Formats: sequence, C-alpha cells, structure tokens
Amino acid sequence: MYHLINDKRAALCKAAFAAYRPASRKGWQAGMLFLLPGLVGFTVFFIWPFIISVGYAFMDRPVGGSFVGFANFADLLTNRAYLLGLRNTLRFIGISVPINLALSLGVAMLINRLNRYKGIISLFFLIPLVIPSGSMVSFWRALFALDGALNGFLHVFGVERINWLNSDLAMFVMVLIFIWKNLGYNMILYLAGLSSIPRDYYEAAWVDGAKPWQSFWYITLPHLMPTTVLTLIMSIINSFKVFREIFLITGAYPHESIYTMQHFMNNMFASLNYPRLTTATTILVVGLAVFTQVLLRFERKISV
Repeated sequence: MYHLINDKRAALCKAAFAAYRPASRKGWQAGMLFLLPGLVGFTVFFIWPFIISVGYAFMDRPVGGSFVGFANFADLLTNRAYLLGLRNTLRFIGISVPINLALSLGVAMLINRLNRYKGIISLFFLIPLVIPSGSMVSFWRALFALDGALNGFLHVFGVERINWLNSDLAMFVMVLIFIWKNLGYNMILYLAGLSSIPRDYYEAAWVDGAKPWQSFWYITLPHLMPTTVLTLIMSIINSFKVFREIFLITGAYPHESIYTMQHFMNNMFASLNYPRLTTATTILVVGLAVFTQVLLRFERKISV
C-alpha cells in the first residue's frame, strides 16, 4: 500500500517537473532575449574598450608599440602628478563619503518619522539629481568667487575675503558640492531600508525598556547593513563623478588640494599619453572591484 502511494507521488512529481521545465526554459529564453540588446551594447561600448585599454597599459605606445611588461605601472607609481591625484582622491572619499552617509541616514530617519508631507520633503532633497551640472556652474562660481556672495556675506561680519577655489579650502567646496548632489539619492535608499524593518522589533524593544539609542544600535543599524553597503558602494562611485562640476568651475589644472585622479587622466587623454592613461584606469578599476568584493563579503558575513 505504501509503495503504491510513494510510486504515485513520484509520478506526480515527475509530471509536475516535466510540465514546469518547458515553461521555465521558455521564460529563460524570453528573459535572455530582452537582456540581449543591453548586453551587446554594454559589451561593445564598455567591456571591449576596457579590454583594449588594459592591453595598452602593457605597451610603450598605442600604435606600433612593443610589450614593456609592468614598466608603465612602475613609472606611474613614481609620477608626482598621479600620486598627488591619488592622495587627494582618497582624501576626498574619506571625508565626503562618511559625512554623506551620516547625513543621508539622519535625514531619512527624520523623514521616516513624519506622518505628513513625506513625499514633498523627499522631493525637495531629490531636486539636485535632476539639475544639470552645467547649469549650476555659474551658481557655484558666484557663490565661492573672491568677490562672490559668500565672501560678501562674511565681509559684513568683518571677515576678510577668502579665496575658496584657489586655496586649501577648495576641498571644502568639493565636499559640499558632492553632498549637495548625492544626499537625496542616498536618502531614498535609506528610506527604502527603513521601511523594510518590521515595527514589531521596535515595539518589543520599547516594551523591554530599550532606549532610543539602543534601538538604533541593535535594531536599525544591523537591519540597514545591506542598504549601507549598497549606499557606500554607490557613494564611492558617485564621488568620481563630482569631477564634472570641479572641472567646469576650476578647469583642467585646479588648486593642488583638489587635483584628483580624474584631472590626471583627463590631462593624459588631452596629451594623447594613452599608456599612462590606460595604466591609471586599470589600477582604478581593479582597486574598485577588489574593494567592492571585500564590502560584499563583509556584508554577507554580518548578515549571517
């Protein structure tokens, strides 16, 4: 009797799997068909050019060059302009990204507590994302110029005029522009993460007598770890995009304190020094890939 029941169950399972298998295969084929145009475009315009650029990193010149091994890498690591750009880039990321993450999380938590006008207030922080960078250049110049609005305001209180864009304070301007541009994007990511945390956890903690900072430390932060890792990765990637504003405001050779790797690579491209340009690009991409993998492994470990 039991053998007949088991045989019948096995036959039903086989029939269900056979019925599901063609459907899943058709779904997979349809999915690949929709992905194919984007995959082809990404391969042709991104993956293949990057592979070619990696090859240039090991040649002495792009046309008719010869293989030089790691000579370009050794030369780049002793180049003063590259080391200056690398140091300023790491310094900028180390300052701007933590501040941006903290402010984004704080704003998201405040908005999440509101009962009304959440959408309007969130929209206010998202406005910088839709404003073109070029249209804001005149504003930043007028604000931070030697005879600009900010110096005019400080002059009222007896403060001497500050050359914001041509001094060590230029890094402050760069960080401010980055936060202004990316605060709303990170805030939306954190709002999505906060909405996914069950309210029962906070209610249970409140019943147990937990203080607000304890709820934040033991409930909010652990559950926001995947969101924080994603936000951190996106913030680091977006930190390289602030070059557009800085380039439009200060030009190809800004003050030494905000000369970044993007300035270096842009100048190498303008001078047609492709081996040095592609070498710097290869180091940058490999570094970001390794750092991203470390963060993802850390996030999975913390989640487990």
